[in-house]
Amino acid sequence: MLVLSLLPPDIPEPTTGWDKTNHMLAFGVLAALGVRSWPGRVWPVIVWLVAYGGLIEILQSLTSYRDASWPDLLADSLGIAIGLMLSYRAIRA
Repeated sequence: MLVLSLLPPDIPEPTTGWDKTNHMLAFGVLAALGVRSWPGRVWPVIVWLVAYGGLIEILQSLTSYRDASWPDLLADSLGIAIGLMLSYRAIRA
């Protein structure tokens, strides 16, 4: 995911067609996998994933062809929340 987020825009990358949906989907999957892999460690998973999203934005700001975006980080965070909710719902079912 880090590599895809740092590719120059002229290189085709997998996409849903909606930038923020890509962010939410990627981080939702990571959150669901994280809480399934480390049960009982929800807060560390959340903190590390938000930090990872922030790191990606910082690294993008250091390139000449990408830029950092608060809305992207917000979409990452929403994806984390949705991934956690869906994961816990699946566990309870």
